[in-house]
Amino acid sequence: MRVLLTRPRAQARSVAETLEGKGIEVILAPVLQMVPRAGPAPDLSDVQAILVTSANGAAAIGAALGTPLGRRDVPVLAVGDATAAAAAAQGFSSVTSAGAESRALAGLAMERLDPDAGVLLHASGATVAGALVPTLEAAGFRVRRAILYDMAPVPALSGAARAALAAGEIDGVLLFSPRSAEVFVKLARAAALVGSLESVAAYCLSKAVAAAAGTIAWRRVVVGDRPESAALIAAVAGAARRR
Repeated sequence: MRVLLTRPRAQARSVAETLEGKGIEVILAPVLQMVPRAGPAPDLSDVQAILVTSANGAAAIGAALGTPLGRRDVPVLAVGDATAAAAAAQGFSSVTSAGAESRALAGLAMERLDPDAGVLLHASGATVAGALVPTLEAAGFRVRRAILYDMAPVPALSGAARAALAAGEIDGVLLFSPRSAEVFVKLARAAALVGSLESVAAYCLSKAVAAAAGTIAWRRVVVGDRPESAALIAAVAGAARRR
């Protein structure tokens, strides 16, 4: 089984390794790319912990703080093991992984941290999903959001992705957000490859992602049973076993 993985490269590595470990061939076809925002380093003087919800966020906060590796002593709470690993790679000395959803991160913060001990800094991009900040604010925490990057569409699907789709060699496309699904469809149209997708399955993280992907015809649209990467990987692996 061969699939396209549309996640940004910083987030795709662990998913690709997991799929390849299950005998599934992966072609990286990121449709969004991180564009850092210029500006001063975030002020950590009153921050008791940094919250990161993606590998992009971890990379962005590391880049924003710059070198030498100052202020890597502030604890980091991360969504999922891959994000935690990305934060550790940036030199942060205390990194804790929550579950794979923002609500798990909120739960971990409320369990480990004190609302009176300082601000929580949410290192994020321009667009965020979920209710992390409102949940924590309702629990009495002060949360300051540091918008460190934007996610911009890539100009075109990768050459490897285009060639494999045109040759009918792709069995599935993994889509993780409504925006990435919309961009993938747009890029497929631009490359005159929409017809090729009629024999391809769309594996979608949620119903919202499926709705965004559903503006074109697919062989089938599969939604993971939970909005988590692990559930989407399980859906793909299940399809591979049935082949």
